[in-house]
Amino acid sequence: MFNAVCCRLAKSAFLFLLLHALIDCSEDSVNQQTSRLSSYEVTVPKHISRQKRNQDSADKVSYIIQAQGKEHVIILERNELLFPEDFTVYSYAKDGSLVTERPNMMGHCHYSGYIEDVEGSSAALSLCSGLRGVIHTEGTSFGIEPLEGSTSDEHLVYRLEDVKTETLSCGTTHFHNHDDEASPSQPTDSHVHNITFGQAGSHLIRKKRAVLHQTHYVELLLVVDHERYNYKKKNQTAVREEMVQLANYVDSMYMALNIRIVLVGLEIWSEQNFINTDGSAGEVLGRFTQWREKELVHRRRHDSAQFIINKGFGATAGMAFVGTACSRSHGGGINSFTNNNVLPFASIVAHELGHNLGMNHDDGRNCKCDDTHCIMNSGATGSQNFSSCSADDFEKMILNSGGRCLLNIPRPDEAYSAPFCGNKLVDVGEECDCGSEEECEKDLCCEPKTCKLRSGAQCAYGVCCKNCRFMPGGTVCRSSTDECDLPEYCNGSSALCQNDVFKQDGHPCKQGQAYCYNGQCQHYDTQCQAIFGTKAKAAPELCFKDVNSKGDRFGNCGYYSSGFKKCESRNAMCGKLQCENVLSSVIFGIKPSIIQTPIADTTCWGVDFLLGSDVPDPGMVNEGTKCGENKVCLNFECKSADVLNYDCDVEKKCHGHGVCNSNKNCHCEYGWAPPFCEASGYGGSVDSGPTWNEKDTSTRDGLLVFFFLVLPLLALGLYVFFKRNELKRRFFRKKRSQGYEADSRPQTTVSQRGNPSSIVKDGVVQTNKSASVPSYAGRPPPPPFARPPAPTQHLMPQRPAPAPPV
Repeated sequence: MFNAVCCRLAKSAFLFLLLHALIDCSEDSVNQQTSRLSSYEVTVPKHISRQKRNQDSADKVSYIIQAQGKEHVIILERNELLFPEDFTVYSYAKDGSLVTERPNMMGHCHYSGYIEDVEGSSAALSLCSGLRGVIHTEGTSFGIEPLEGSTSDEHLVYRLEDVKTETLSCGTTHFHNHDDEASPSQPTDSHVHNITFGQAGSHLIRKKRAVLHQTHYVELLLVVDHERYNYKKKNQTAVREEMVQLANYVDSMYMALNIRIVLVGLEIWSEQNFINTDGSAGEVLGRFTQWREKELVHRRRHDSAQFIINKGFGATAGMAFVGTACSRSHGGGINSFTNNNVLPFASIVAHELGHNLGMNHDDGRNCKCDDTHCIMNSGATGSQNFSSCSADDFEKMILNSGGRCLLNIPRPDEAYSAPFCGNKLVDVGEECDCGSEEECEKDLCCEPKTCKLRSGAQCAYGVCCKNCRFMPGGTVCRSSTDECDLPEYCNGSSALCQNDVFKQDGHPCKQGQAYCYNGQCQHYDTQCQAIFGTKAKAAPELCFKDVNSKGDRFGNCGYYSSGFKKCESRNAMCGKLQCENVLSSVIFGIKPSIIQTPIADTTCWGVDFLLGSDVPDPGMVNEGTKCGENKVCLNFECKSADVLNYDCDVEKKCHGHGVCNSNKNCHCEYGWAPPFCEASGYGGSVDSGPTWNEKDTSTRDGLLVFFFLVLPLLALGLYVFFKRNELKRRFFRKKRSQGYEADSRPQTTVSQRGNPSSIVKDGVVQTNKSASVPSYAGRPPPPPFARPPAPTQHLMPQRPAPAPPV
């Protein structure tokens, strides 16, 4: 009995201790969750949709969120544009082989929306397990997430600026001036911690959407490193859900600029990293973009790839190239993610992606911002808003033809969403989608309520669509912008232009002095002229070797984790650009710091743009520049040109009548036909679209008119001109002959011809001089010709005749 009681007491004590331990763990979890917040509220969202929370999420749902004693209705709709139909996840098996999956993302739990009756507000929430996401309003962004350990559906609501995060920045002070004319930013009160939802929307959203009225689509691919995969306990599902949340948050930020983010793929390095992640952010970025160009570009079409790395780079949160969203070699960035705070991290990814989209830092510029700091501030502030400067930068990139790949609207077979007329996405069963009825008022091609083309319209959008009709085949829709670029043409049956192609990397240009790289002829003189004006040119090699051996901001070959890297002598031509013959001020657009170094009998000019450590310096020598005989600059090193993999023999493959394009197909000269330029034709390639309109009969009709009408008339005119004298003689001879024939015919009396004023006397016609008669009728005939009488001949016999007989 005693033993039984002891056993019961022991069990009770064990259960009590276990329960106490669980409570302590729960409290520790809650404390850990709230310890990163300086201010927050606890609320229980009320689901007001007809479906229950544990059922599959509906396309449209609504929630009531209580904050500061006030209820706010959040209207949500499934973000159907977040994934294409062929969304792909790449991972690796233990043997290193690539594993490709296409998970069914139908009915996913990621939503976007707004606050009811609050103009300019927006929201991006995941309903997979409670409400988790961000709500934007009046320059302030709020986070919401389930309270860990709660059994009553409690959630935390907090301002994002109240999240305690490690201070990260570009690590470089900004001294440059910008010439933007916007007014200074208007900071919000950072001391107010009460959570309120404003009633006024962002001025930037309305103003810039009026300028950038055309929606742009960024096809984003995320790559997760092996350490991040391990951090998520090697759970691929957890990694995928985290990255999908990330893409949904970033999409909500870019909506203000009328830009949509489409997550087209996710790669998880589940077995190992495929690049060396040691070293500085710049070194890792260079390795990642090289790997992307070699492995990822050909595997899955995308506009930008962002590398998610579970490693810090000191004070640097990430790094990306500027204005390279459509570049095969530089369209990417790296982002440091070492915790579970997806919302603040989404701001970092939006920042680095913004660099790819042509956006520079806001620091030192007169930018309008609805927050204390905006997304493109050099520090990782966690902001969810873009400034007016970011909108201007993106607009400039588009106007300078830097975002050509962002206009390819997802095709109906790429979008898995159910048809929804008015979402500006051409869904299955739709022919066009111009948006709301208000947005469609000026659209002459698309019916707003049915999303069908208006009567007689062939198209409603696209560079090959004009006045609701397809432009003729052979119409140039993207002209060449460089010696190394190639034009594209409309095909006459589509509203979209062909994909952008250019001469194959490594093709000689500038009379063999340079190589083509990414559609541009990379030459030192051209780069100097872009910075210092048309008179500038490359400095002597001595300048490059002397200045770039210093290893400072004005002369280097990139970065180490601890600072600038000195250039070895063989790599000096691939470091900082050195120019001479500088006669004008910098024309690049941003005022940099300039250094002049006198060497020998010249002055070496160099620049430092001070854009921050997360932005590659435009003052460096461009990759793809020819740095010697059969040598090319790549990643600040002068390497063999073989790394460009130029394998085009134009004489054999294109029969000497064309060049190889970036798809390694022949682009033929005019007069020769693709694919191999061996038959007569009109030029172009299988990738460029037809260079002529096969349905256009105007040329044929013109030739027919010329040969059968113009040419015969021209020949006749020439014949008349050269035979004019002979023709004149023939004409007048014939005229005289007709007159003589008239004179030889028997004459009739004029009275018989109806002229009563004429009489005949002695066979001669006499005419009244006052009468008007024809010339021949009024002229008397010539008198008869009197023949002279024949002379009389008197013949004398030669001898007398004999006498007659008697």
